[in-house]
Amino acid sequence: QVQLVESGGGLVQAGGSLRLSCVASGRTFNRYYMGWFRQAPGKEREFVAAISWSGGSTLYADSVQGRFTISRDNAKNTVYLQVNSLKPEDTAVYYCAARWTANANLVTLKGNEYVYWGQGTQVTVSS
Repeated sequence: QVQLVESGGGLVQAGGSLRLSCVASGRTFNRYYMGWFRQAPGKEREFVAAISWSGGSTLYADSVQGRFTISRDNAKNTVYLQVNSLKPEDTAVYYCAARWTANANLVTLKGNEYVYWGQGTQVTVSS
């Protein structure tokens, strides 16, 4: 069982930055690929970014490519999402998610492939 706890959200002006963190419990964090998803009010959950457990493979949604950066520190059981050049349309609850894999470079943008989910952290971008 893995528990995920996100933090780092907040209210920021357009053009600003935040760093979201997701801390995972468990001893085998370095065998989980990790993803960030978001859900805005009245909208479906959407993929944002993902990273393999080796850190060697990453994926980004087109809407955040070049502005957001996903990274991980396996020694700290933490995955990060650096969000820069924020836009009002980035306003959402951001969730991290995880799934165990034996494949060091496996990563996916499919939400239904992830097993564990955090409770989310709110990001609000004012114009």
